[in-house]
Amino acid sequence: MQAPKAFKKQTLMARQPIFNGNIETVAYELLYRADNNNNVAVFDFSGSLATINVLLNAFTSIYQKKQLKRVPAFINLTYDLIVNNTLPKLPTNQIVLEILEDVTVTAELIRSVKSLRKKGYTIALDDFLYDDKFVPLLELAHIIKVDVLNMSFEQVSQQVEKLKRYKLILLAEKIETHEMLEHCQKLGFTLFQGYFLAKPEIIQGQTINASQTQTLAIIQELQKPNANANDIEQLILRDPAFAFKLLRIVNSSAHNLVREINSIVEAINILGIPEVKKWALIIIMTSNQQKSEELVRDLLIRGHMCEQIALASGINNASGYMIAGLISGANALLDIEMNELLSQIPLSREIKTAITEGRGQMGVILHNTINFGRGNWSDISHEFDEGVYNHAYHQSLHWVSDSMGAINA
Repeated sequence: MQAPKAFKKQTLMARQPIFNGNIETVAYELLYRADNNNNVAVFDFSGSLATINVLLNAFTSIYQKKQLKRVPAFINLTYDLIVNNTLPKLPTNQIVLEILEDVTVTAELIRSVKSLRKKGYTIALDDFLYDDKFVPLLELAHIIKVDVLNMSFEQVSQQVEKLKRYKLILLAEKIETHEMLEHCQKLGFTLFQGYFLAKPEIIQGQTINASQTQTLAIIQELQKPNANANDIEQLILRDPAFAFKLLRIVNSSAHNLVREINSIVEAINILGIPEVKKWALIIIMTSNQQKSEELVRDLLIRGHMCEQIALASGINNASGYMIAGLISGANALLDIEMNELLSQIPLSREIKTAITEGRGQMGVILHNTINFGRGNWSDISHEFDEGVYNHAYHQSLHWVSDSMGAINA
């Protein structure tokens, strides 16, 4: 058997734990790291873009007491990200926004921070050293990160004394000795961070490229139980290339419609959300011009076959079978390991189990379809109707020919 392809790991970011008084991890600070740099913060483009890159690749899940737990992420914000309203929408219960120590305190900054706080974000001031100019921010912040690295015990105590009048959570950062940790605990700090406790950890993996990120966002919206055509339309319209391809596909001979469709919401209503979801996956896979068209074609045949066999078997939710077929080989198209791919696309447990373990009715059909396509007859299970598979295969050949013609026209 051919060895699995080894995908090159990318440096996504670094994360440094933040601990409570019991030295339990309660949050991570996410730090930008350029690829192939050894734990050094090298910003080779603007700080704002670096922050967004961190957000897209954030990993804040940990195992505690044998359970998976998601902890908040501390994210550094530059001045322009705050005042220009360019921060992506983030889950407020999972994000702490850190205002950097070098920001200029302006009326515009204060208005923007008030707006972020009103939206529900937790605000932290990073590398803080008391100065009267920061008073307007102190009145808005929830957490103060006091940099104790170059301070004496007395200087740290003086900082705490000046901050007592404000209702704030104190976080001691850059702790490098046990003695400083104990001193900060006695002063009333409740959160702790520093090399003495844990150094930043480099996070590696693979990411899906920027041209595919918007389509993945569309897929994520499609997965929501309460997704509606109007919301999905607004998301699709942000990606003109995707919108154009979707309309072209719907109007192609592959769907045998008696009239042309001229709007996204009309296409969604006619096709239905499960069908649009499938086409979103197909558009992702066909967008990689560096990959063999034959590889794309084989995956489309596999996905369509799985769906047709499921329908022939009397299975109602057949669209999930097509998604399983498409995703089962998409990692090779996207140059990403399967576990990384599955972590970036919100799929049902049934689909993920079928792909990774071959279990359940979906797993059996997927397993048999893959081996049918490869001619591995001895590996096909007993639950196999040759006539059904042959019919599904020939039907899929015609469907893929029409579909790829629509996409590439």
